[in-house]
Amino acid sequence: MDKQVAHIASSEYSQDFAKVVQIIEQNRSQAIQVINHASVLTAWQVGAYVSDKIKNAAWGAKVVQQLAEYIHTQNPTLKGWSRMNIYRMVKFYDTYSSAPFIERAMSLKLLPNPADEIVPAEAAQIVSPMVRQIVSTPLIQNGYNVIVSPAVTQIPEFLLRTTWTNHIIILNACELVDQYIFYILYAEHEHLKKRELERAIKSDAYSRVLSDKKMQSAILKETYPQAEVLLKDKSILEFLGLPQRYKESKLRNEIVSHMKEFILEMGKDFLFVDQEHTLEVGGQNFRCDLLFYHRALQCLVAIELKTTTFDPRDLGQLEFYLEALDQNEKRSNENPSIGILMCKDANPEVVRYALNRSISPTMVSKYEEQLKVGSVIQRSLEEFVEFLDK
Repeated sequence: MDKQVAHIASSEYSQDFAKVVQIIEQNRSQAIQVINHASVLTAWQVGAYVSDKIKNAAWGAKVVQQLAEYIHTQNPTLKGWSRMNIYRMVKFYDTYSSAPFIERAMSLKLLPNPADEIVPAEAAQIVSPMVRQIVSTPLIQNGYNVIVSPAVTQIPEFLLRTTWTNHIIILNACELVDQYIFYILYAEHEHLKKRELERAIKSDAYSRVLSDKKMQSAILKETYPQAEVLLKDKSILEFLGLPQRYKESKLRNEIVSHMKEFILEMGKDFLFVDQEHTLEVGGQNFRCDLLFYHRALQCLVAIELKTTTFDPRDLGQLEFYLEALDQNEKRSNENPSIGILMCKDANPEVVRYALNRSISPTMVSKYEEQLKVGSVIQRSLEEFVEFLDK
């Protein structure tokens, strides 16, 4: 550290300075959020306007190109207003104003249902307060029982939870209504940026997060009900570039070398603590492959790596590590430690038998070296939305 910087850091005013930095960062974050919200709202309004012109045959196929050229002529500094981007905005509006989407969003309570309550006129414009615009247009009744204002003003509020760039990725990659909704909410929950979201979609986070075949012990589900959403039962580790044959030490070292990608795969609440973490019991030293701390669950998480098929004997070793962590290292404000046995393959029936007798918060998770397409969704989106609400 530079001497001058060190002097400032140790200054008697350091706490005051830290407060100023906190104010700057907080307001900067809010400013970015306002800009992101405004970008999404602008895309919605432009998409709605152009969509209406096209559907009513007021504009032919070449008019959108002329519009793009006109915008550039009027203000050459404006970026992102090509013919392709304008059509993306049309797709954005058409997709999220469609009857199937609105009905699904209402069933998930992401939108108010007029059938349940009378929505006041001032509440019909569902827009974030930070970007609310007063537009004096009459309300109309559309074909699927939702009161909206004509075209430009109404936007489902939860669409503002992620960026316009992320919306483009989701619209291009997804086909099902539930997928659209899931990735919007997942991107917000995990604070995903462009490349991170692209990888989440490529690795089928939709199916893996909502899978109902989580191999978790009863005590884990009881102690941490939210673990079914926060902890995945399958990880895609293609970023490790593993050879055809490798040892557990190779797997561990590659994970540590690619820790940023590994945490993104596991979930951003994981904080790396140590590798080959030493646990001393009875004068003997034992080593846990990987040790993490989970911010949301507020507990230590021990991960044991196995390059073979699940063996019930490995579960006993993991439970021993958890007991050592809880007795020797867990702090009074922390919850019981969790153990994850990450193996290359697992027989679900064998895992079920083994976990039925487990007295610790443990789970078995499989990993794959390469992405395999074709996963099938098992659990409902309702549970994921309910988890986020809590």
